[in-house]
Amino acid sequence: MKTIKILIISVSTLLLFSCSSDSVDEEVKEVDITFEDVDKSFSELVVNEGNNDYTLEVPDGLSWNFRVTAPEPSNEKKSLFINLHGAAGGSPDAHKNTSCYLEAATASINAYVISPNGGTNLWFEPINQSQVMGLTTLALKYWNIDPEKVVVTGYSNGGIGSWFFAETQPEVFSAGIPMASSYNTTNTNGEAREIPTPLYVIHAENDELFPLSETQAWVDQSVEAGSTIEFVVAGGLTHTELCEYASYFEDAVDWLTTSIWK
Repeated sequence: MKTIKILIISVSTLLLFSCSSDSVDEEVKEVDITFEDVDKSFSELVVNEGNNDYTLEVPDGLSWNFRVTAPEPSNEKKSLFINLHGAAGGSPDAHKNTSCYLEAATASINAYVISPNGGTNLWFEPINQSQVMGLTTLALKYWNIDPEKVVVTGYSNGGIGSWFFAETQPEVFSAGIPMASSYNTTNTNGEAREIPTPLYVIHAENDELFPLSETQAWVDQSVEAGSTIEFVVAGGLTHTELCEYASYFEDAVDWLTTSIWK
């Protein structure tokens, strides 16, 4: 079991039987945080309807900073979206930019959204794999979520991350919605790879960072290899117009409810 060590200062006051004043002796005690502690802390989160921002201390001296956008309370099982932000230079608020393109569409189906902060690391790096899969596992354990309706989505760097998790975690994610991303679907031997999770890929026509032709080619060859991919071109958009993806994301949610979760 991995642990981290947190320094806690406990103060003991010594009574000196002399003319000198009281002195304080600081003792350093070690407290271990385990994954069981993380589990307990998550289970105790107070989640209100709307946006909720949290920090969980986890092993190895790390923290998970994330936003939960919670649906209106009801007894029905909810869907869950894991939303991965784009590269943001380590901004502590990178995971909070969800209102303009995602929240209305997910609210329409009464879904939970978890938006973690990936820091300066790519989403497929082990530190973020641990965070994404840890939060997903805990949400499934403690919230009223339908395990057949868990989706990974993301924009730019987060879109690449959503491709990655859709490919590597098909037993967890029922679908992926990558936006403004580029993901090489060619194996080292030159053959195209099949992605086992259905994807709804949204890409801007004038994406200046990830050329449309490249993403289109990798989608096409993966489809030929057996993947289920809906490829949608956002006409006239560039890479940086995140909020303009809102209507396309609404279409993706409609695709989920009519084609994937039938």
